Amino acid sequence: MKKKQALTLLEIMIVIVLIGLIGSVLGFSMKGSLDKGKIFKTERAIQLIEDTLMLEVAKGASITSVINKAETYLKNSGMVKNAENILKDGWGEPFNIEKKGDQISVTSKRLTELQAPHDDSSQKPQE
Repeated sequence: MKKKQALTLLEIMIVIVLIGLIGSVLGFSMKGSLDKGKIFKTERAIQLIEDTLMLEVAKGASITSVINKAETYLKNSGMVKNAENILKDGWGEPFNIEKKGDQISVTSKRLTELQAPHDDSSQKPQE
């Protein structure tokens, strides 16, 4: 009859370290996916808001009125399911809606910050 061997403390610790390492790698890679998802949601929402509000302007509403009452116009358009949620970017911050010439411009502060080129020259010491 063979004697059954139990797991040693060292073996258990190695398994726990490996599980932790795998978990941290997965967590790190998922963070990048979440950021990409927020960017995608924000870009699609901007396009939907701009198109829907410009359709309301084309129907005869004044551009100023549409900008000031964007949520109402989005609700009444029938093209947006939840106007309150669509007026927030992927990070939950409200969009900035303004008039640019004869067009409506929708921007997200966080998306603009992420897409802005990083100026590393101010951080490097000058020679």
